[in-house]
Amino acid sequence: MARTSARAKAAAAAKRRHNEWLVLIAVFKFAQALFFILIGLGAHRLLHKDIADEIDLFARHLRFNPESKLVNFILGRASLINDPMLRRIGFAAFSYSALCIAEGLGLYLEKAWGEFLTLAITASFLPWEVFQVFRHLTWFHVGLLVINILVFIYLLKLIGEKARQKVHLRKKK
Repeated sequence: MARTSARAKAAAAAKRRHNEWLVLIAVFKFAQALFFILIGLGAHRLLHKDIADEIDLFARHLRFNPESKLVNFILGRASLINDPMLRRIGFAAFSYSALCIAEGLGLYLEKAWGEFLTLAITASFLPWEVFQVFRHLTWFHVGLLVINILVFIYLLKLIGEKARQKVHLRKKK
């Protein structure tokens, strides 16, 4: 009897154990969601303000030379941003963060829909990331591309293994 309860405990412990890679990807998705929430909040905070004044104040706070080419370039681009554009940026950022939260929850809970959702979204961004690597070869772009390719391959492999297990179980019945 003690042997059966030990086996039952081991099986229950194995069942409670999360797939470490899915948890890691879920944490990445939650971090991504937080990043886009902060972008959305920043866009909302800048509504009805003169963005050029805000950037100038920020540059002075960081002790940048207000006459530098970088500051002048950013100030010139800031004049193109208006309230409707900030609203669109905020809406897009909040929408994408909600999608990232859904992906993270689905992966953390090891739901098939979470794996398929993440696989589809990751696949949809791969062409853009390849384009970015060829356009601007930086470590950031290459790193992002490599991470997303690894996530894509891992999820594809995981979904394939689960499908084979289901087929194998059906054949046993």
